[in-house]
Amino acid sequence: METQFVKYHLPCPDCGSSDALSVNKDGSAKCFSCDRFYPKFSNGVSSMENYVSKNTQPPKQINAHGGIFAKLTDRGISKETAEKFGVKVVFDANGAIAQHHYPFYINNEQSANKIRYINDKRFAFEGTIQGSGLFGQNLFKEGGKYLTITEGECDAMAAYELLGSKWAVVSIKRGAQAAVKDIKENIEYVESFENVVICFDKDKQGIESAKKVASILKPRKAKIVTLPNGYKDANDMLKQGKHQDFTRAWWDAQMYTPSGIIRVSQKQKDFLNREKKPSVPYPWNGLNKKLIGLRAGELVTLTGGTGLGKSSITREIEHWLINQTSDNVGIIALEEDWRRTVDGILSIEANARLYIDNVRETYQEDALISMFDKVFANDRVFVHAHFGTNDLDDIFSKLRYLIVGCDCKWVVVDHLHMLVSAMSEGDERRAIDNIMTRLRSMVEETGAGIILVSHLRRIDGNKGHENGVTVSLSHLRGSNSIAQLSDCVIALERNQQSENELEARTTRLRVLKSRYTGDVGMATALVYDKDTGRLSEYEDDELLHSDTEDSIIPF
Repeated sequence: METQFVKYHLPCPDCGSSDALSVNKDGSAKCFSCDRFYPKFSNGVSSMENYVSKNTQPPKQINAHGGIFAKLTDRGISKETAEKFGVKVVFDANGAIAQHHYPFYINNEQSANKIRYINDKRFAFEGTIQGSGLFGQNLFKEGGKYLTITEGECDAMAAYELLGSKWAVVSIKRGAQAAVKDIKENIEYVESFENVVICFDKDKQGIESAKKVASILKPRKAKIVTLPNGYKDANDMLKQGKHQDFTRAWWDAQMYTPSGIIRVSQKQKDFLNREKKPSVPYPWNGLNKKLIGLRAGELVTLTGGTGLGKSSITREIEHWLINQTSDNVGIIALEEDWRRTVDGILSIEANARLYIDNVRETYQEDALISMFDKVFANDRVFVHAHFGTNDLDDIFSKLRYLIVGCDCKWVVVDHLHMLVSAMSEGDERRAIDNIMTRLRSMVEETGAGIILVSHLRRIDGNKGHENGVTVSLSHLRGSNSIAQLSDCVIALERNQQSENELEARTTRLRVLKSRYTGDVGMATALVYDKDTGRLSEYEDDELLHSDTEDSIIPF
């Protein structure tokens, strides 16, 4: 019985396709995505009128079930190729091609014709494609050397001609959106070939579908063709006579590897000509011996117990970066007002504790202005100007702005657990995992150097970190991700309760992790000057080679 479609591009209630169902004049319907046939669909049509295509009437047909073998003049495909693939054409009254008929087979017996209406680019099916092979599959035996898969029937015939009519070429049945389904239905046939070359359309959907198809094939099986610029598909290249260009692109097709996996053999030039990241030395020789300086693109975590001098060390590093480099520096200090941040940096410049009112008042205003202009007037320092907890997304937005908008190559974030308190979720470990992942991604994406301050957890026993207990990575508070995602972890150790006054104000710096050098252990000791607020390096061989809690400083 001849069918005549009167409504097109309706949603299918069975498979969920938004536009694959067509309704016949007799009230039956057919979905060309899932191949479902509905004998009585007329009652459901009225509720879906809004989905009906503007092409509500099929074009004038001449002998729709006939057709002859002929050159596909509209596609530049020869009669010989069309006849090999079994493709017939139907002409209209003016002698122009009105339809293409593409045959599909089940076990070498034709089960369907896919009809392409040339004028409005519609498709319809006669018979069933459920269980059928790919277009052209019946022509090529399993187990060949090369199989090329295209996105459309004309592309398959075009690629066959472009490759000299000697390699197996097939096409998926239902378009790029159903490509994986089509290949899975014929996976044994496809994987029987030594090499599978995927040549889909050079558009977003075609490129993504090619990757999805390649991902379901055995490793090292699939290659993906990248067509030259200016050409959408194989048929486009055939019409323009680009046989040599297509053949070159086909032979140059790259072996598919999942995103994030690289083929090292192709990276020799990148290996030899890698970007060199200069190291900025730390203010202290002991750290430089261990770490060979500080590098942009790394996440450095500075950790220690409460009151052990984390802020003093970050102030020294901030001033050092401002003074020793020409880079922009950003500071997000969540526990203090911006004025306290500025006071701390200027105190390093002045060698005096300007953050204490009666000390600052001993300086004339002109002297303060002079120091301020020397450090800040060159517009290289940017400070987060809000004291207290913010919304986490807002803080990360400001962090990104500092790096991208203000071109800060270095950013100090003080401290991690204030970021945690900005999250609504109650699980501290999960919150830290989330934050550390975002910080790691920020470093990788932007190439900025981030110095993160983190707290330590309370430990069991009679001695705490304020008594100079040796710090290990397990002491980091909240989550293993702090150590895992940091490039470097530097711990502060100080026995602030020591009866020895010099020992009580001496902080040892221990490297717990160094991804760059791998050199860990005791690095140096810094002595705090109560008059100036500065830290000076105390270098002593006995100190640096001693790792016992009872010999924090050799007096």
